[in-house]
Amino acid sequence: MYKKTNLKSLSRFLQILDGTFPSGIFVHSFGLEPHIIKQNVKDINTLKIYLKNLIIDQYLKIEFVYIKKIYGALENNKLSVINRMDNSYSSFLTYEYAKSSINIGINYYTHIKHLTTKEIVKKYFSLIEDKKTPANEIIVLSIYAYDLDICMEDFIVMWTKKNLINIAATALKISRIKPSEIQQMLFEFDDILENLNFKNIGNKITNFNPLFEEIIFSHKNLEPKMFTT
Repeated sequence: MYKKTNLKSLSRFLQILDGTFPSGIFVHSFGLEPHIIKQNVKDINTLKIYLKNLIIDQYLKIEFVYIKKIYGALENNKLSVINRMDNSYSSFLTYEYAKSSINIGINYYTHIKHLTTKEIVKKYFSLIEDKKTPANEIIVLSIYAYDLDICMEDFIVMWTKKNLINIAATALKISRIKPSEIQQMLFEFDDILENLNFKNIGNKITNFNPLFEEIIFSHKNLEPKMFTT
């Protein structure tokens, strides 16, 4: 039997994941600019490889693990676990990334705090209000997705696609890759994300990212940047 999609949930996430939303967006490039300067990313095929590696080497080892753990804590009504994870998240990030994560997370909270319905979500938002938890972007969005009954897999796909779009869009400004090529390449990621094996999301968090480390050690003057709106 066909199950109707929760249109209100999708509509709200379309709004808040849009960079024009008042909360804004932030994306860490993890080395895109220096990769382009060094010609490691020079065309649409190498850009696609770069973005696929970003999912494998970054998201699967940090962000997806956090999302999985947050959903588990919500299901088991463990607010203390969520608070502890929120406080530990910054330790896996670079300074600018950590700072932007909290700033954007608080902005999201400001706009959606009155929309929550589940008690565990309200309690977490109360911690933000009382400044007892940092309110990192990935934590705030995961919890609000849960509040809207968006399953973990769907949230991961939407959050990841948002980031891929924003990172790929920066390639338009710093490379000669055609916009039409980037658009078509991003469409191809729909199949990649749909076939993502969520069973590969482990419980161990690691912040080693070869995309980032290779650039830092091979050319220390070329630093990955943070894109914020």
